Amino acid sequence: MSNMMNQEEIETLRELIKDIDIAMLTTATEEGLVSRPMKTQEVEFDGDLWFFTKKDTDKYDEILHDQHVNVAYAGKSYVSVRGKAEIVEDLGKKKELWSKVYDKIMQTSYDDPNVILIKVKVEAAEYWESGNLVKKIAYFYKRMTGQSSQSIDINETLELN
Repeated sequence: MSNMMNQEEIETLRELIKDIDIAMLTTATEEGLVSRPMKTQEVEFDGDLWFFTKKDTDKYDEILHDQHVNVAYAGKSYVSVRGKAEIVEDLGKKKELWSKVYDKIMQTSYDDPNVILIKVKVEAAEYWESGNLVKKIAYFYKRMTGQSSQSIDINETLELN
C-alpha cells in the first residue's frame, strides 16, 4: 500500500511541476541560504529532479559541503521541494538529458568535463493550489492581524521517502 501511495504522490508532484520551465534551487553556504534559477529538465519526474551546471560554480562547492537543498516552482501552483542533492558526472546520463537549449545556455556541450548534473532526490514537497483564493485571503488576513493561521489548511504536504 505504501508503494502505491508513494507512486500517487510522485504523480501529483509530476503534474504540479511538469510545465514549469525555471525552478529556484536553494543551497546552503557559510553565510546562509542562496537561491538561483535553474532550467527544469524536460523529463518525466520519477522522484528525482535533474539540473545541469558546471564544476566551476559556487553551487557545486555548496552541494559538496551540504547536500540539503530546496527547489521552488511557481506556475499554476506553488511547489516547494525538499531533498538531498548529489553531483553526477555520468556521460551517458548527461547525453540523455542534454538538449540544444543547453548549447546556448552553457556555451559548451554535454561531454565537457566541467559540465555536471545535480540530481535531487526528493524527500518531501509542499504545494499550494493557486485556484484556492478564498483560503489564501483568509490565511493572509489572519497572519496580518496577528491571529493564528494554523486552522486554515491552504497547502498539502507530500512525503516521498
